[in-house]
Amino acid sequence: MSRRAVPGEARRRRRPTRQGQVLSHELIIETALRVLREHGAAGLTARRLGLALGADASAIYRYFRGMDDLTLAIADALLASALRGWRATGDWRADLRALGLSIHRSYLAHPQAAVLTASRVAGRPNEVAVDETILGILRTAGFPDADAVRIYHAFIDQSLGFAVLDAASLALPEAARVADEQVWQDTYARLPAETHPHIAATAPLLVARMNDSGYPAALDMLLDSAARQLGES
Repeated sequence: MSRRAVPGEARRRRRPTRQGQVLSHELIIETALRVLREHGAAGLTARRLGLALGADASAIYRYFRGMDDLTLAIADALLASALRGWRATGDWRADLRALGLSIHRSYLAHPQAAVLTASRVAGRPNEVAVDETILGILRTAGFPDADAVRIYHAFIDQSLGFAVLDAASLALPEAARVADEQVWQDTYARLPAETHPHIAATAPLLVARMNDSGYPAALDMLLDSAARQLGES
């Protein structure tokens, strides 16, 4: 059940936790990211988070209305990290490419959190700031509003889609992830040309590429298409 968060000064725990820390919005998010890394999305519970903080689980509800509210705060924290790693240059294509890669890196730094949050729409300050930034880059570059929104839509969905795909792979148990990666060498590279001529012809390239993210190439394709459109308008 969702609970009402306590506003303002009343949120603050005056006494340190059993671990000697004073609770805060930021500390809870940081600890939740650690719990996610260690236990996965199913393991992020108020009880486990309270134990990790050295506080009663009920203390979390002084800062968040519920665990879903915390999930949205985690989503916003990942985007805050992406913005911190990005600087505008005034070159619309370079700026969008750098921002997309920064979003991707931020999510992959916390794979379990990425899987949990990438599909959510938080409507929180850093998410709004990312959206405003992308639209501002596109409109300032000269894209008409309808095209700016269309490209923004494709850009952000592509960024988050690849983030969750790649994060899901990183979140696998190591043995499963290594086994998946080995399939390209053990299966695809051994298929005969008589039955699979196209895979056989490209097998060395597949082995070299397919365990890396396809996001940079897909991002370049999207930006190339947008640049051509801008040149034709």
